[in-house]
Formats: sequence, structure tokens, C-alpha cells
Amino acid sequence: MPVKSDRWIIEMAQQHDMIKPFSKEQVKQGISYGVSSYGYDISLADEFKVFNQAGLKEIDVKSDLSQHFIDIKADSILIPANSFALARTKEYFKIPRDVITICLGKSTYARCGIIVNVTPFEPEWEGYATISLSNTTPLPARIYAHEGIAQIIFLEAAEICLNSYKDKKGKYQAQKKITISKTE
Repeated sequence: MPVKSDRWIIEMAQQHDMIKPFSKEQVKQGISYGVSSYGYDISLADEFKVFNQAGLKEIDVKSDLSQHFIDIKADSILIPANSFALARTKEYFKIPRDVITICLGKSTYARCGIIVNVTPFEPEWEGYATISLSNTTPLPARIYAHEGIAQIIFLEAAEICLNSYKDKKGKYQAQKKITISKTE
């Protein structure tokens, strides 16, 4: 699987609405976002869900944790020490059937102890990506909306997959908001 270049990303975004809104150049206001040499730097919307552990003794991925998140709409948030928040991309994605992505956090945040986790965008997945932001430091950490958070690398397959995310009717297909863990 070859990694796709900035030219391919620009072409696919313009012809197939693969990324909307789309910036064909790096926007260098604050933490950069937009097309990079071999990927696309995604940015954060101004919607967050900050985790509140009050009343919990453990995290069970099979339980409904929705009441343990505080919804915040703001240009920046503070993630408590040794905690996490969920956010979503400002960009809406439509991934082609012959493409899968890998996402890695931007070094600006990594160097401050912030771990950015985004699972791969599978073939024919679409939606706003939900992003997990973990603060590994002993202090609260500030995260900024409308700026870059991670880089998506696009890999084009040599063959079309047998079953795409859309074919499987994936549970996170076409999500329009921050979506907490689903076990259905």
C-alpha cells in the first residue's frame, strides 16, 4: 500500500468530497492544519466531552458512560490531570473503498504529554471523527479548538476490499457528533 501524496489528497478531496471543509494548504495560525506533504492535518471542532470520574470505581467499556461526560462548547478546554476528553474533527470525511487511514497525534501536543488517539478510518467510513485526548501529566492541560490536533495518512490498497465499513453497517458510520463507546 503506497502512502498518498499531497497531490492525490487535493484531487480526491476536490473530486469526491473526501474532506469537508478542506484546506489545500497548511493553515499556520496557532497549531497548523490542512494538507501536508503526505497527509492531512485535521483540526478540532469546538465541541468537547470532558470525562468526570465521580462515582466510578472502574471503566467498563461495555457500560453506558454517557452520564460521566460533561459537554462543553468552547474555543479551548482544560483536561484535568491524568484524565481525558473526547472531541471531534471539524472535518467530515468520506473515505473511498480502496483507502484506509492511519492517524497520529501532532508533535506539539505529544511533547506536552497529550496523547491523541484516533482509530483508522476504514474503507467507505464517513463522518466526523471522534478523538480521544489523554492528559498524561500531573497538571491540567489546555486543548484548542479550530487548530490542528493530528495527521491523517492515507493508504491506497492494491485491491478493493471484500467488506467495507459501510457494507458491515458499522456502528460509527455517518456520525455527526462526538460519539462515546458503543457495544451494540
